[in-house]
Amino acid sequence: MLAKSARLTESGDFARATKSGIRYSSTNFVGYLYLGELDEPARAGLIISKAVGSSVARHRLARKIRHCIFDNYASLPTGSLLVIRGLNNSAEADCKSEIATVVANLVRKAKDHAATK
Repeated sequence: MLAKSARLTESGDFARATKSGIRYSSTNFVGYLYLGELDEPARAGLIISKAVGSSVARHRLARKIRHCIFDNYASLPTGSLLVIRGLNNSAEADCKSEIATVVANLVRKAKDHAATK
């Protein structure tokens, strides 16, 4: 479980990450990483579409994704905002490997982006 200080809860933070952040898409997930204030801890949030399935299926998927984010949380840059969007067929996906790939690619893109500045 992510600590309360590590969770995205405000709609403005979700909007900032999804509109202005770095994006990486996989088959079942889209990840967004926004590089923000360096003096704050990284924070993460989820967006699960109703197209995934029933409420039970969406909450099951959210728990899986949260667990995968927890495993990859240490690799996130300080002050970043991470949003993972679960797409239509993500309920049957291998979350662990796919989320790890999404997070790794987002962090790599963020480092490449920072190096070019």
